[in-house]
Amino acid sequence: MFTLTAGEIALLVGGDLRCDPDLLVYKAPVFDSRLATPGSFFLALRGENSDGHDFVADAYRLGSVFSLTNHPIDGPCIVVKDVLAALCVIATFVRARLKSLAVVAITGSQGKTSTKDLLEHLLSTVGPTVAPVGSFNNDLGLPLTLLECDERTRFCILEMGARHRGDITRLCEIAKPDIGVVLTVGTAHIGEFGSQLAIAETKAELVRALGESGTAILGTYDEFTPAMAELHTGRVLTFGDSSNVDVRAADIEIREGRPHFDLVTSAGRDAVGMRLIGAHQVANALAVAAVGTALSLPIELIASSLSTAEISSKWRMELIELEGLLLINDAYNANPASMAAALRTLILFAQERGGQSWAFIGKMHELGESEGQASADIGTLASEIGIDHLVVINAPEYGSGFGPMQVHHVETMGDASEFVKYFADGDVVLVKASRAERFENLADEIQSRWMSREESEK
Repeated sequence: MFTLTAGEIALLVGGDLRCDPDLLVYKAPVFDSRLATPGSFFLALRGENSDGHDFVADAYRLGSVFSLTNHPIDGPCIVVKDVLAALCVIATFVRARLKSLAVVAITGSQGKTSTKDLLEHLLSTVGPTVAPVGSFNNDLGLPLTLLECDERTRFCILEMGARHRGDITRLCEIAKPDIGVVLTVGTAHIGEFGSQLAIAETKAELVRALGESGTAILGTYDEFTPAMAELHTGRVLTFGDSSNVDVRAADIEIREGRPHFDLVTSAGRDAVGMRLIGAHQVANALAVAAVGTALSLPIELIASSLSTAEISSKWRMELIELEGLLLINDAYNANPASMAAALRTLILFAQERGGQSWAFIGKMHELGESEGQASADIGTLASEIGIDHLVVINAPEYGSGFGPMQVHHVETMGDASEFVKYFADGDVVLVKASRAERFENLADEIQSRWMSREESEK
């Protein structure tokens, strides 16, 4: 973090200073007291189930120099009306002071975190790079990520999520991005926004926030994203599979579930063989290649980085190789596009291994009135592409009549895990649902039961 004193921070946020003004802060703040380290400060945030003010002493013992609080406490603190708002003020100030920092902001209905991981792998080969952990993409996560930067940081990658119109505009006011990436406009969160057009207008806030010197990078996988070019007077780069974009993929092949293609840019053509699984990763890779192109990085470096990168975020198309069984844990989240991509990946692996395909799926949240139809469409797709078994957990919207595909409706994850006894060597299993369903627990249970079964049969 950019070094500040407690006195400077109190002046910035208009807070009541109740500690030594010369205390030095040189580490980013934390909101989990267990993560406090010497040189950090603690954010006493109030949540639904806990109050950060109850943990200020724990943070102090671990090294935090003071706490940002809503009321005076027994210990060093700066008292403010709104801890989160004060955090955003500090992050805005630090961003403005880091003149040489290049900020890349990523938004889109799906693919943000995978693209972030790929881009971090690329930019880290060029210079010190800061990126969020997991999906730190809101009013708390974004300023915390920015405050990880200091004078040595060359690149900062930020995810920008949105629940309402204006959310991305507010995040851009803090981050002042130099490069804005819009991956795609889908139907995730359509229940909150009301229409795909409203989602597009919200994602376009990132493009509108770029100054003339900024670069807009736009996907071409839907009708809304390419049209955002009209909102920006500066440089625009497009990416996709067609021949009329700036960064494209040619000769795409899927080998063992992993994309292989030729990356084509104005700098030439180079081969990419990804370690990530799923054809949907091609679009994420092209977005990263477009950022690299905007930064004038050699195409050879971009291609080699895409070929060596692995996703670091948990439960996103995570391959778990068990004895005789492949488990694909994609339990982090789900929307119609990502669900379709995961099912297509499942069938590819099953075809290559010669076993049956098992898709354990649950609810896709935040789709509003479209949830029923979107779920039914996924059930139809699963049948059309040849999934053998669709195990649906507490989600009747997916339907039940799909020709040769066997559909099994169960109420609980415990019921679903009973199907392990029907698995055979060579089978491939996918576990996927929205985050709130906590399907990572189902993945753990399937893995445990299969390993126990294998041991008992030896």
